[in-house]
Amino acid sequence: MACLHDHECGDHNCAADWSLYNHIDIPKVVALNESVAGSVKSVFKSWDQRLETSGGFLESNEGDPELLVFIPFTSDVKIKSIAVVGGADGTSPSRMRVFINREGIDFSDAQNMQPVQEWELAENLQGVLEYQTRYSRFQGVANLTLHFPDNFGGDTTKIYYIGLRGEATQNKRDVVATIVYEVMPNPSDHKTKSETGGGFSHVE
Repeated sequence: MACLHDHECGDHNCAADWSLYNHIDIPKVVALNESVAGSVKSVFKSWDQRLETSGGFLESNEGDPELLVFIPFTSDVKIKSIAVVGGADGTSPSRMRVFINREGIDFSDAQNMQPVQEWELAENLQGVLEYQTRYSRFQGVANLTLHFPDNFGGDTTKIYYIGLRGEATQNKRDVVATIVYEVMPNPSDHKTKSETGGGFSHVE
């Protein structure tokens, strides 16, 4: 497992010490194109429960692997890394794009906006990988939007766990604007690879 420090994480409780799980405003987490409304909330849990599947998972609608996840926090945070545990048989997300402090993003916005950072993902079925951020860009984060455009060939995209590590500040967020999201995806917002050229600019 990639650690954020210069020591073996097995000798330290890094996952618990740096987890932002308790700072996520889970009741206000939403996803676009989820097949079961509200299922996105089940993917946020403690690090030691990341492989637990009985509590549910996030899945996209059949034939449309794209997902967009909006994550608000109860206080401003600094994010050091992101971990994603996806499904088997090609249903894990293969790419992740991140936007910071942008409320109300839809698929059209996500496809046309430049992300703060972008990663090519591996099939992290055992939850041993995490993706480190460009930390200087992930300061004062009030909310995070994760865009998963593609998977590894499955008919749907499945996500069992999303973990965020970093530090919370003392800036509490008491007032959060009400955001209305589409309940059913608009097919015109979901471009195919042939329509978009299939390429993207990879950011380390």
